Amino acid sequence: MLSPGAVEIGRDLMENEKENKVYVHYTHTHPTKFSRWTARESHQFMYKRPWQQVLDFYSNVVTGRCSLLGLLGIETHPIHDGEIVEASDKTEFGNVLTKDRGGRWARLTFKIVLSYHGASFDGWQKQPGLNTVQGLVEASLGRFVDERKAQQLKEKNLPVEGMVTVAGRTDKGVTALQQVCSFYTWKKDVKVQDIEDAINGAAPGKLRVISVSEVSRIFHPNFSAKWRHYFYIFPLNDGDDGEQISENEMDIQKISFNEKYGEQGSECPAQYNGGENTENLIFDDDGEFESRKKPSMFSISRVDQLLRQLEGKLLSYKIFARDTKASRNIGPPTECFVFHARATEARLQFSDDGEGTKVMCIELVANRFLRKMVRVLVATSIREAAAGAEQDALLKLMDATCRRATAPPAPPDGLCLIDVGFTEFDPQICFIR
Repeated sequence: MLSPGAVEIGRDLMENEKENKVYVHYTHTHPTKFSRWTARESHQFMYKRPWQQVLDFYSNVVTGRCSLLGLLGIETHPIHDGEIVEASDKTEFGNVLTKDRGGRWARLTFKIVLSYHGASFDGWQKQPGLNTVQGLVEASLGRFVDERKAQQLKEKNLPVEGMVTVAGRTDKGVTALQQVCSFYTWKKDVKVQDIEDAINGAAPGKLRVISVSEVSRIFHPNFSAKWRHYFYIFPLNDGDDGEQISENEMDIQKISFNEKYGEQGSECPAQYNGGENTENLIFDDDGEFESRKKPSMFSISRVDQLLRQLEGKLLSYKIFARDTKASRNIGPPTECFVFHARATEARLQFSDDGEGTKVMCIELVANRFLRKMVRVLVATSIREAAAGAEQDALLKLMDATCRRATAPPAPPDGLCLIDVGFTEFDPQICFIR
């Protein structure tokens, strides 16, 4: 046991270390036409947007009142025609007969495809006291738990609920149109329609079952998946004049950059915080914007060019991840293969008589994504495009040794998981060509 004197010395050392600790921004060595936004500037630029319109649009998509195809002006699509449909039925995980088997092989495994509105839930993962998608789904499946499992749960004073495995957890605020999860039971009289009805009754208008099918017991939503398909909608502010200017033979979409974060001072108000952990934000020491040669616009076509450089490459995206375990910060666990990465302009239409809200849409497909990787990629792409960085700027950032080199994550409100694939990637599934 340490003596009181040793404890006091330890405290003094810790206090001195805190006082002497210097917080500095990452020093970028790659050239740009303009100064890059600081982390604070980038964060404020991302959050000071009409996000409610994006949330309303996603709500309509989840309930089937509109579609992503309509947003992009696509009338027909070879894979997603009218409404997103499941494209992974004909796989090695198809239906199998288990009536002649016993023991653990006799269990029934169901593949459940869900659509839910991100803003209505506190994320996917079940957490005490929070309204999560997993919590609602598992509670709904309690009636299908076999007698043996139900008895075990009762003996432990636990609620009788099902247990689901998911293809990938989504953060609070992230919408999903085809999230895939699985549920198994040894109960023999479970019907597909009963499962669908039970889940659909949990949160009408916010959570909807796309399909339920019985699959082989070897099916695993996460490990069996071969690609994930994400979509991000970035709204432009009201008051943008939409004027196009020419710079180096590139059309620049003008986007206003507010002088400061409203009248709120240096702290972001709760409605713009999006539940983001402040540990993910790297701010200036003085909390002020740098005024020298900072850009006030970015090119959507430049964002598209930056993202296209990632296609067809197996790269380590550790610098674009956040909140990862130490064991997943190096080596193969950080490597992702991006099949498709594009950006384009579109308009959110809420009525026939208006022009709608101008937005930038980003589409990403990869074999997997690290935690918050999509949102960091979106924010960093916009920052680099605004600074006039070279086309390979994102590739050069892969060599960085500090996550301060990338921008803070973009708001979760704009992110949507379109679907998860269990067959080889087909470019035809993509919307932006």
